[in-house]
Amino acid sequence: MKNKRLKKMLISSAMDIIYALLLTLVTLIFTKNILNYLYKYTASTLVWYIWDFWRTIKYTLFNGIFAYIMIFLVFISFYLLITYRRTKSLVDIIDQTEIMADGDLDRLIEVDINNDMKILADNINSISRKLKERTIEERIAQKTKNDLITNVSHDLRTPLTSIMGYLEIIDKDKYEDEVRLRYYASIAYEKAKSLSLLINDLFELTKMQNNSIKLNKSIINLVELVGQVTAYFEYQFKKADMEARINFSEDKLIVKGDGEKLVRVFENLLSNAIKYGQEGYYVDIVTRAEEDMAVVQVINYGEAIPSVDLPYIFDRFYRIEKSRNSNKGGSGLGLAITKNIVELHGGKISAYSDDDKTVFEVKLPMEE
Repeated sequence: MKNKRLKKMLISSAMDIIYALLLTLVTLIFTKNILNYLYKYTASTLVWYIWDFWRTIKYTLFNGIFAYIMIFLVFISFYLLITYRRTKSLVDIIDQTEIMADGDLDRLIEVDINNDMKILADNINSISRKLKERTIEERIAQKTKNDLITNVSHDLRTPLTSIMGYLEIIDKDKYEDEVRLRYYASIAYEKAKSLSLLINDLFELTKMQNNSIKLNKSIINLVELVGQVTAYFEYQFKKADMEARINFSEDKLIVKGDGEKLVRVFENLLSNAIKYGQEGYYVDIVTRAEEDMAVVQVINYGEAIPSVDLPYIFDRFYRIEKSRNSNKGGSGLGLAITKNIVELHGGKISAYSDDDKTVFEVKLPMEE
């Protein structure tokens, strides 16, 4: 590619030189012939003087070294005229890149001729756009990292403070009796389990986002898998005084995936539906085929997710009404982990919510 472009540029430069030589030759011949014509067929005194001046120049300057100098000057003039637009475009590109170098990445170089300079300008514009996108991505990543550190610190400190507080009571024998001792120990244990869940989920999410997690894929009937997960949640539904309604596809929805990870996806979605959908009593689980995708919907009829929060619910540690949700349990990473698992399988997850219902929809590519 490099040699081909170099060859093209050399040919272009050679053609410019050839054009300039041809124009020089044509100009000299044309000038001589037009003066001869005017001298022969025009009786004007002015023409005679011009002809006489021409003969003088011809015999004094166009003989010997002066002739070569004149021809060279005419050639240089034509060559500069031919290459003027290209040179002007190069100067414009240099001027614009200096502005870009000062930090104006919104600047775009415009070239009005379609040649190598146009390709150069387009490449610089592409680099500028990609650099701007990379800069924005780095800013977002830095903000995300800062938010993550803040959220992790908060979520680790809260249960850790409780654990230390209750263990301090136990350590200093400030409890009233053995019943209170067991009560404080139980609370410390539950907080420790929450802390362990958060740390494990955080490590798992980090591995997924770093692409360091391996999927043990096999052929899976998604209808059967979702049915089994729903059956596992029978006790949780009864405890929450809720009912699961299934509407499964009659067809087998065959996908290739990691069964353990996909179970985690639907466990998270069902747990989420139970936590936030109790007011609506029912949770609907729907499976169907949609072109070449297997679709699973988990629908609850509880309180709607505000539209301002909906685009961010799959972000790490994002909470809706934090004071309320902090008491719901979990690590705050469930939906983020769910999204990453689905995307690792080449699928998509989305959410929709209004006053009637909240729908979480998972799409996974089916095996042919």
